[in-house]
Amino acid sequence: MTFKTIDENSEGIIIQKKSKFIAEIYYVENEEEIEEILNKTRKKYYDARHNCYAYRILKEGRIIERQSDDGEPSGTAGAPMLNILSKKELINVLVIVTRYFGGILLGTGGLVKAYSDALSLALDKSQIVQKEEGYVIEIEISYEDMRKFENTCIKNNIEIIEKEYGEKIKISLEILKRNYEEFVEKNLKINFQNIPVKIKQEKFIKIK
Repeated sequence: MTFKTIDENSEGIIIQKKSKFIAEIYYVENEEEIEEILNKTRKKYYDARHNCYAYRILKEGRIIERQSDDGEPSGTAGAPMLNILSKKELINVLVIVTRYFGGILLGTGGLVKAYSDALSLALDKSQIVQKEEGYVIEIEISYEDMRKFENTCIKNNIEIIEKEYGEKIKISLEILKRNYEEFVEKNLKINFQNIPVKIKQEKFIKIK
């Protein structure tokens, strides 16, 4: 599954009737990571009135969505932010908007606009990229085969992310799941004497 997401974390700050809204956007991959970021944000802005959030993540092929108004009137913070993420089709994104209350009530319409505007400002600073499910794989190859192997990776648009030199060269690669079987069967096993392939981890890979 290919999806749109942010390339780097970003921030947007707006002031509405003396209330300060700080929007922070994070690239995330699981709920444990989200909870850790939320806890850090609550500690960082311990004196703020609200830390509202929304997120969409890919989990076992399904999109999981959650949002929180964190004490704001129902539907005025988390829901409109989640709606923006959904309309832009962004996945693996967490947005937290921290509000410092300025003493003037904004009303429900004003709150929706403020939280939406803060998020939109942060998104304007974000580069949107496409990612897809893939693997980090590890192989060991002889020194004499290294140049041939690098050319094979270039030809198949596969990125070498790490090399470790010993008796042989231990190489870590990023490869999309949809390309894995063909690359192993038609390139590695045929051209490099059936070298063993180890899947180190699953990973969301940026499509270039």
